[in-house]
Amino acid sequence: MNQNETPIITKGVGGLYTVRRPDGSTVACRARGSFRHDGITPLVGDRVTLVEDGEQGFVIDAICERKNALIRPPMANLDCIFVTMAAASPAPILTTVDKLTAIAEHNQIEPILVITKSELRADYAEELRALYASCGFSAFAVSAVENTGINALEQYIKEELGGKIAAFAGASGVGKSTLLNRLFPTLALSTSEISRKIERGRHTTRQVELFALSESETSGYIADTPGFSMLDFERFDFMDADDLPLAMREFAARIGECRYTKCSHTKEEGCAIVDAVARGEIPKSRHESFCELHAILKAKKKWDKR
Repeated sequence: MNQNETPIITKGVGGLYTVRRPDGSTVACRARGSFRHDGITPLVGDRVTLVEDGEQGFVIDAICERKNALIRPPMANLDCIFVTMAAASPAPILTTVDKLTAIAEHNQIEPILVITKSELRADYAEELRALYASCGFSAFAVSAVENTGINALEQYIKEELGGKIAAFAGASGVGKSTLLNRLFPTLALSTSEISRKIERGRHTTRQVELFALSESETSGYIADTPGFSMLDFERFDFMDADDLPLAMREFAARIGECRYTKCSHTKEEGCAIVDAVARGEIPKSRHESFCELHAILKAKKKWDKR
């Protein structure tokens, strides 16, 4: 059966799930108690099997095999993440951005970079867009205030998101909900102003919820998610240090070309990655992020699993 012909969890709060069926209708239901005994928690994005269960109505009887699952935000079967950062107010922390792209790549999720508030620092917004585009990512600099760059992003979504699950993720205050409201007016997501003192927005997104982009069986889904400042390599084992180079897509073509077989790609003489950074072929900021994340993952103990 095609995955789009299978019911999908679009929301889950306190053990009660909203499930959208292929015909576009939704049902509220709970999961069978056997899931708790097996240590399995249904996630937003899960494709599921529903069965009727007497007075309870429908219940989730089985979860289809997952493409991937993230701990935070708690979602399953993501196809792409729109990694959202602001050109200013708040200023982007590129290591945090690169951490999220690495996690996405490791989980076979396509990262798309979106730089918001380009009206505040137009040159820097374009610099960031060009930086990530040079690494092989689709990247957009947009301003919801001036309505610039929106059409290109809308066209990308129209052409690429059919039948897919996508999430907009970014730190608080970068304008995710504002952008989503501009792209999808019917969502009416809540927004809040940014504190001028600390340049941080309040978390206006309380839980993950998928929104169908159309009524068709092949509809794509968009989710607004909590800020990704909560993602933490030290707390969650997203990958091992040896996996990290493959999660940096601009490294891929050069892996295996280093002088030493066990090259860490951080500082070794004869490292193809380090040499490419020196030549300006790989952005310095991306390599700096790699080195920082590599050190964190390298320091983790094999038995330190949580």
